[in-house]
Amino acid sequence: MTDNKIISAAILRLRMKSPFFATLALFARFVPTSTVPTAATDGRDIFYNPQFLTSLPPPQVDGLLLHEVLHAALLHVLRRGTRDRHWWNVAADIVVNSIIASQPDFQLPEGGVRSPQWEDLSVEEIYELLLQKQPSNYNCSLDLLDSSPLRNETDRTWSSEAGDLKVLPSKDGQKIEVDGTINVEQNVFASRSEANLDNLNSEPLSRKAELEAHWKAAIQKAIAIDRSTHSQGTLPAGLLRQLGEITEPQLDWRSYLWRYLVRTPTDFTGFDRRFIGRGLYLDTLDGESVRVFVAVDTSGSIGNDRMRDFLGEVNGILNAYPHIQGELYYVDATAYGPYAIEPNGKIPPPVGGGGTSFVPFFDAVGETWDGYSSGVCVYLTDGYGTFPPEPPELPVLWVVTPGGLPGEQFPFGETVRLLGD
Repeated sequence: MTDNKIISAAILRLRMKSPFFATLALFARFVPTSTVPTAATDGRDIFYNPQFLTSLPPPQVDGLLLHEVLHAALLHVLRRGTRDRHWWNVAADIVVNSIIASQPDFQLPEGGVRSPQWEDLSVEEIYELLLQKQPSNYNCSLDLLDSSPLRNETDRTWSSEAGDLKVLPSKDGQKIEVDGTINVEQNVFASRSEANLDNLNSEPLSRKAELEAHWKAAIQKAIAIDRSTHSQGTLPAGLLRQLGEITEPQLDWRSYLWRYLVRTPTDFTGFDRRFIGRGLYLDTLDGESVRVFVAVDTSGSIGNDRMRDFLGEVNGILNAYPHIQGELYYVDATAYGPYAIEPNGKIPPPVGGGGTSFVPFFDAVGETWDGYSSGVCVYLTDGYGTFPPEPPELPVLWVVTPGGLPGEQFPFGETVRLLGD
């Protein structure tokens, strides 16, 4: 089988298994080369060794290529920054392997690193845990094409001097294991270059922005195709959590939070230049502290695609102002929380799946709110559920899905609707 046919066959199988993953793969450029032992990505292109791929059964070929595509699409190369290459590689592999392993039609080649107890976490969180677990008497060495790279700009390939992910033994010859679940000496994906991370991280910001925009557009397109194929979406929960890290909000939360929270600013430091061009003369409030009680509807009527939208809006709320004081609740017929959330912080994974009642959230907020400080309740929902008999004392903003309850049927608060597909 020729190199092109290997990839064409894999993408055809992806289309039959998952429109979402197949669309992401179409945004990648696959480059055959013998200079990598298995497969690799530099965040832009996917490099694969045809001889290695032909040695694998088709489900493992699909799993291996999807592994690299997910690394690129989830911006793992860009997100590393100056972090240690070795442990960042392991953390990123834990994330993408958990996503692939959750799909029944894909298989990971033997040796893929896994850590089930950490798979609900972000790459950044897993990386910090790996640093804490790393024994101080071990010297770790990761040969990811950066020891003696021979980069060729014409065909974008690298030297074959890259080895596997290796852990130098301690004096007693032991291997590193983390909680008995991660053996980082044997990892078929360790030859992935993310190549070359140092080269990419030293590139101009415009090039980084171009790469980020490329994959965000790919994700949006993949989501749209998945929605058109499946009414409730088919994204696995693990991928949904990871997409929450890079999904852009639809709403202008600076504007909304200003309207609801800042009635009488104590300090006027001029107008916010970002709004003047649109005819909105809003005070700059960088010194203000705003308190937001956020409820995310996790009832059975909310599919994965809508949950992804909700998490994107939560990110938008957290990054609207530098001094957000946020409390997050996941709510079906029960309120789960509160979870303290803050700008640039991690959003905990959704909990729920039952019926829908808005009463538990407002009861919970009533128990924690002091009764006089400013604040606002933001409820992300389709609007179909049981409302409390009396409106809460705090203002309420309902963020409603397309096709959700009509705005005039909400008994209190203001409604704003997310965009449709």
